Amino acid sequence: MKKIVVCFSICLSALSFAQNNYPLISKIAFGSCADENLDQPILSLILEHEHEHEPEPELFIYLGDNIYADTKSIEELEEAYKKLGAKEEFQKLKLNIPIIATWDDHDYGWNDIGRHYELQNESKKLFLNFFEVPKTSQRYNRKGIYDSYYFSDSKHTLQIILLDERTFRDDLRIYNDELKDDESFFYKLDYFPHQNSDSTMLGEEQWRWLEKELSTPADIRIIGSGTQFGVSFNVYEAWANFPFEQKKLLDLIKKTNANGVIFISGDVHYAEISKVESEELYPIYDITSSGITESWKFATPNLNRIEGPVMDNNFGLITIDWNSDDPNIKMEIWDYRNNQRIEHTISLSEITFNK
Repeated sequence: MKKIVVCFSICLSALSFAQNNYPLISKIAFGSCADENLDQPILSLILEHEHEHEPEPELFIYLGDNIYADTKSIEELEEAYKKLGAKEEFQKLKLNIPIIATWDDHDYGWNDIGRHYELQNESKKLFLNFFEVPKTSQRYNRKGIYDSYYFSDSKHTLQIILLDERTFRDDLRIYNDELKDDESFFYKLDYFPHQNSDSTMLGEEQWRWLEKELSTPADIRIIGSGTQFGVSFNVYEAWANFPFEQKKLLDLIKKTNANGVIFISGDVHYAEISKVESEELYPIYDITSSGITESWKFATPNLNRIEGPVMDNNFGLITIDWNSDDPNIKMEIWDYRNNQRIEHTISLSEITFNK
């Protein structure tokens, strides 16, 4: 494993964003929602997570709420990062497994906020510095922190896309008793879906970039989203609050003929797998892993849920069997006791356009 870490570090520091190519990997861990003031044993479990015929994960992806700053003070935001960075379990993870990341609201800066957060530029600088993003990365030269990575050998390519759903996102539409007679919502309602197509999650610049990325050849594409993509409307934050944007992304996958798209997401303080089915498009899976330290008292209704929910602290795993003619993709959720709580396996052909 040390050889993998060294190779990745050298590649990461030496290559420009336009290249951003690394050796093919097959096992990716991911998680979200980690309070820097609490112990994080999940990070230690990730390092210990080996099977008889499988190595430890070759990459860890932070999907947002990587700290809980919730502040309009840059000093407080910086102090939160320092607390995470000082944790022994984080230091060991960083030493042994390459880490890449995107953000959500609490590490961006303020609960549920989007493009109107006044410290977004200062927050971005702290983010890039903490995760040691190479100075050659285009993340420094454009607005936002979205990014992509490619992992290849002579036969296969894995693409990982990390979205930024804060820097450009419009305000959420506040709930105003639209569902007062719907008994399926048994809890306090916060938001309601936008009804106008001009409300955006990603912004024009990021949308143009994403179309280029989805048009680039790859066998499997993992899209990291701080906010859940695959859930049905649940009155909290989700892509479902921007239904025109959600449809736009599904349409973009079809337009670019992008095979092998799978979403991973965080935010909600429990784990589940959602499956979105639509005409003229293969099933879109969204594996939610949340949280590293956080938990919630109930799971919201989700018409697209096929696995879960898991209400305990957890992390996610995707393992790809590249040796098969039709590679298998195993999706897993493991809890803080190192118990496997979800396993769902598909073949790549199941998320490929018919030729």
